Amino acid sequence: MTYSKSDRGENQTISDVLILVGFSSLGKLQLLLFVVLLVVYLLTLGGNLLVILVIKLNPSLHTPMYFFLVNLSFLEVCFTSGVVPQLLAHLLGEEKTISIAGCAAQMYINTIMGLTECCLLTAMAYDRYVAICHPLHYTAIMSSRVCALLAGASWIIGISVEVAKTMWIFSLPLCGSNHIHHFFCDIPPVVKLLCIDAWKIRIFSVSVSVLFILCPFLLIILSYICIIFSILKLPSVEGRRKAFSTCSAHLVVVTLFYGTALINILMPKSSSTSESDQVISLLNTIVPPVLNPILYTLRNKEVKEAFRKTAEKSIFAHNWRNQRMKTKVNENGGINGNS
Repeated sequence: MTYSKSDRGENQTISDVLILVGFSSLGKLQLLLFVVLLVVYLLTLGGNLLVILVIKLNPSLHTPMYFFLVNLSFLEVCFTSGVVPQLLAHLLGEEKTISIAGCAAQMYINTIMGLTECCLLTAMAYDRYVAICHPLHYTAIMSSRVCALLAGASWIIGISVEVAKTMWIFSLPLCGSNHIHHFFCDIPPVVKLLCIDAWKIRIFSVSVSVLFILCPFLLIILSYICIIFSILKLPSVEGRRKAFSTCSAHLVVVTLFYGTALINILMPKSSSTSESDQVISLLNTIVPPVLNPILYTLRNKEVKEAFRKTAEKSIFAHNWRNQRMKTKVNENGGINGNS
């Protein structure tokens, strides 16, 4: 498949292969960046998968808050795995190519996870709102069915909206240089390769941002306004402290997620460069996913206790298996000796 630029009177074409320029300008420093990103990626995978495992193995954590946390941890694993492994390969190798189909898949995964996280964070804010503002009705309101509907709606919105946008972008003709000045197939650098004026895509992207990113953010702010007023009405200082501590991890995660996104949106285009855009995107890609497990477990007594019980069970099971093996060996040895 080849896309021409004949409608602009130019003969440049784009073949099936695109080149992700990424951090090529760093030269030998790419090796150092590779080591840092590899460590962060392994910590992200280990931390989020461990959170999922601990929550699944401990019935005491089978509550709405931790149900949404399992979804968020799974999302973070998918989000980083859609970008970082290929970036690591490109940092080590000379060839930094990606097929158009691979580019579309990478954009699809990245945008799905970003939009789904916006919706999940809103669902988690609603969960905290109900827990603090309507504690007596919490169990009835946040039933397992409601939690499943909120999580399912988050994934359905992310998948359906972003598959439409990605298919639309890659159905349009690409031409000019096949170099993408980014480390992954993000929407803005890919749109620059389109042969036609992409104003319709920009309008669609702005509409999606307002509807599915800005609106959830405003709902989160509204939830926390209600939460703060409810906390301030509590009679004891200890009660206010405990109530706020249940929201602190989520509040930090929201700040990290939307903070990096707002920096990228609000940065003046006249002063931004491809390098600065890449740095901001890289921070958005690796920082929230690696910090989320830490933020949700560091000051959470329930999760730390569940970690301890899971570790003790693992150690006990390991010792029990070793003891069983020793017993079998001794029994077999005794039988052989008697024979």
